[in-house]
Amino acid sequence: MRVRSVHTFGLLCMAAFAMIAGTRAHAASIETLLMPGKVVRDHAKWESECSSCHDRAHPQRQTGLCLDCHKGIAADLRDHHGYHGRMPGAATAQCRACHTEHKGRDADIVQLHRAQFDHRLTDFPLENAHAHLACEACHKPGQSWRKAPTRCADCHKADDPHHGQFKQDCGECHSTSSWSGARFDHDKTHFKLTGAHTALACDACHVGGHYADTPQTCFGCHATDDEHRGSRGQDCGRCHVTSKWKTAKFDHLKETRFALLGVHDQIDCLACHRSGNYKDKIPKDCEGCHQADDAHAGRFGPKCDDCHGNDHWQVEHYDHAGLDHYALRGAHAKLDCMACHTGPVKTQKLPKDCAGCHKSQDPHGGRLKGGCDACHGENHWRSDIVFDHDLTSYPLLGLHRVVACAECHTSMAFHSTPKRCDDCHARDDAHHGGLGKKCESCHSPNGWRVWTFDHDKQTHFPLLGAHRKLECSACHHQDPGTVKTPTICVACHEKDDRHLGQYGGQCDRCHTVDSWKGARIQ
Repeated sequence: MRVRSVHTFGLLCMAAFAMIAGTRAHAASIETLLMPGKVVRDHAKWESECSSCHDRAHPQRQTGLCLDCHKGIAADLRDHHGYHGRMPGAATAQCRACHTEHKGRDADIVQLHRAQFDHRLTDFPLENAHAHLACEACHKPGQSWRKAPTRCADCHKADDPHHGQFKQDCGECHSTSSWSGARFDHDKTHFKLTGAHTALACDACHVGGHYADTPQTCFGCHATDDEHRGSRGQDCGRCHVTSKWKTAKFDHLKETRFALLGVHDQIDCLACHRSGNYKDKIPKDCEGCHQADDAHAGRFGPKCDDCHGNDHWQVEHYDHAGLDHYALRGAHAKLDCMACHTGPVKTQKLPKDCAGCHKSQDPHGGRLKGGCDACHGENHWRSDIVFDHDLTSYPLLGLHRVVACAECHTSMAFHSTPKRCDDCHARDDAHHGGLGKKCESCHSPNGWRVWTFDHDKQTHFPLLGAHRKLECSACHHQDPGTVKTPTICVACHEKDDRHLGQYGGQCDRCHTVDSWKGARIQ
């Protein structure tokens, strides 16, 4: 047993001596036999040379050996860039604290926890839309994590609508939230955007996304919009502004000696300059342009501005009283000019009295003296009659005041109307003319039954005693005027005479007018 142990020890010594004294290849194989495990596949080519990664005399120098190979990480640590340059304690940290080796060819020595990884420690913090992307969207399989591109164009070249025409960083215009809503400052270019240009899409000027050689003059872009067809030159800015084509600053009065007032300032230039050639002479008076629009057919002459304004054709106010010495009032103010002015104003002189225009409408046939305005108003012939009958030779009294004019005036020849009572009331005369024609002697115009006949004064037979209480018909058996009523007693009281006429017809010799009784012989 002891012999065997001695033999074994001898073999080991011989093996050790062989390794020490052998070639470098033999030494490498011994280190390989003593290492704790296989290194990862990327380090396999240095596996036989332990000194590439390990310093047996100074173990702390191992980090420096790592950085000798990983020069990019060494630069990050030196410049404080990248993840390794920004991680806490980077200056004193050892590589092996995070990256352990000899765990097999397929071991993960990076040991990156994606969910816990703070991308803000890298050179590319994830902001806005980038924060929601999967890692594989930027970090391609088989490539080092630190080799992921950091420039916009590196990832979005296919999305670049400018096709690489802009050399500056995309971030100067676009944000990480969205491609749209770019904030490009066009004022920094040679063409500052003003007015309507500020609201235009880029493609409106940069057709097809081509930015080189874009025209910077008005005519360069708007030649096809030029309504002047080049007749005004190519310096559009002389008249137009960038806010709107129609908002022109052309001083028409200064340039043409014709001020654009009212509607003229709002109409299109071609409405007057119809040929499109602004050098052609056009009229400057109203009739020159608006002859076809003249509703008066030239009757009022060429001075349209005497009545019309520049804002619209409708006449708002014409001083007919001041200019023509005839004020238009009432119905006259509503008439169309052509109703009176049937011919040219230069040759046609219109009358200024009522009869001059309304003679054919005069129902009185011109037989009434004085002007029509003595009775009629200017609003309406019939409703504005203000005739005062009291100023005539026949004032209207009593019931005559409420009688319609036509009741007495059977025709419009008012002067021939009768004035006596019996002329109108002959049919109503209960006396049949027996009491004469002076009806007003007894009757009142307030009514036929209202009468004031004084029998004592107006006849030769005063009513005394019992006679005063009698009705007229008691004595006047027939219509007045047909038979003369007797005045002696016996003429009425013959039937009442008890004396049978023996004492004659003078009853008042014995009797009184108060009663038959109590007769006394005188």
